[in-house]
Amino acid sequence: MTSLKALFAGSTLAAGLMLAGLGTAAARDLTVVSWGGNYQDAQRKIYFKPFAEKTGKPVLDESWDGGVGVVQAKVKAGTPNWDAVQVEADELAIGCADGLYEKLDWNKLGGKDKFLPSAVSDCGVGAIVWSTLLSYDSEKLKTAPTSWADFWDTKKFPGKRALRRGPKYALEFALIADGVAPKDVYKVLRDKGGVDRAFKKLDEIKSDIVWWESGAQPLQLLKSGQVVMTSAYNGRISGINKTEGTKFKTVWPGSIYAVDSWVILKGSPNKDQAMDFIAFASLPENQSKLPQDIAYGLPNKAAAAAVPADLAADLPTAPQNLENAIAIDVDYWNDNIEDLTKRFNAWVGK
Repeated sequence: MTSLKALFAGSTLAAGLMLAGLGTAAARDLTVVSWGGNYQDAQRKIYFKPFAEKTGKPVLDESWDGGVGVVQAKVKAGTPNWDAVQVEADELAIGCADGLYEKLDWNKLGGKDKFLPSAVSDCGVGAIVWSTLLSYDSEKLKTAPTSWADFWDTKKFPGKRALRRGPKYALEFALIADGVAPKDVYKVLRDKGGVDRAFKKLDEIKSDIVWWESGAQPLQLLKSGQVVMTSAYNGRISGINKTEGTKFKTVWPGSIYAVDSWVILKGSPNKDQAMDFIAFASLPENQSKLPQDIAYGLPNKAAAAAVPADLAADLPTAPQNLENAIAIDVDYWNDNIEDLTKRFNAWVGK
């Protein structure tokens, strides 16, 4: 990021600008934040660099591992040092309700009817449809797992396995492994004893679990052979297979899909430029390029329709991949994430 020293070569000029009410944050470049790894590499090529070239202004990009608490801290501390940020569905809902995001200008986005209903919010617009699913290295694991029950079967598939750290996804996958039909998972979690049942199932493989936090980690865990299988983001798997020639495979039944959205942090000094960037990244002619590099579904309807059939078949939105898959229940996690995270952290620490 450009330093103040470079921006304001003369201390007198700097002081004058300060007195004029132009705070330090107002002078910085647009900062876009996403999830890192091969996904952000694709975004940099398709969105960040072309937008910078179009506007003639730099675009800085950073990555994060999620968590509405991170956003809260940045907004409540004063002028945030991030502008456009990609967030998960629960982070969108909580942050919008808590006033952490600016309201989007839907006229610049072409109207809400251009997008999937689940990609439309006052505070955010869908960037991708993605899935968390079971993955393994077919070159290291000759017998293919086909379900979360196999993930739990340490006799048939000995070795470490990895899950995203936190109750979200871990509890759902535990119940599916315990015989709950995917469509009934959230009903069971809401029923008395459902959460206890999920933790009891996790107990069975607790000593064999490696916990990951960023989307790039499960890829490295598979590649190094540290785990025999892992939960992972579907696009990361297809991306590394393309870029590094790995033979990672995915298991779609029992997967959980969700929509990530672009938001603008409240108080962003680059609010207008951030809105222009989000509109640029949401254009069908730009968004439709993404599956060429990474297999995420597209919330813009025209963009999704423009994806070639061979690429569309690998997306979470493909009909065959939606069979026995479920959508993340945002309402459930908004109501329970705090309490279940405390319980999960205590459970991990035992």
